[in-house]
Order: sequence, then C-alpha cells, then structure tokens
Amino acid sequence: MYSTDKLKEIRKKKGITQKQIAEKLDITVSFYSQIENKKKKLYYDTAIKIADILNMRPDDIFYSKK
Repeated sequence: MYSTDKLKEIRKKKGITQKQIAEKLDITVSFYSQIENKKKKLYYDTAIKIADILNMRPDDIFYSKK
C-alpha cells in the first residue's frame, strides 16, 4: 500500500521545497501540499515523478507495510 507518511520528512531532509517539486510536476503548490497532507489522492504516475525528483526509488518513499 502506498502512503505519503514519509514524503514531507524526506523532502525536507533533502532541502527541497514544496514549490520546487510543484513546479517540476507542473501543479500548484497548494495541490502538492494537499498530496503531502493526504487531502488529495497520490496517483502512481505522480509518485514515480516525485521519486525521480527526490532521486529515490518510489518504494523507499511511499511503501508502507501497514
């Protein structure tokens, strides 16, 4: 199951802002913030793009054993 629980923490550790990721995804900062805060559904293709931006494997960011 995919989860955004670790996304914010990883993004901050890498020194990347929500604005930087939103710009690379071609979405608004508000929309990206809603993804991080579980108010919008994270689709697979967006998860792949976010992982690429963070230079990580999607499973390392989004996979939850719950």
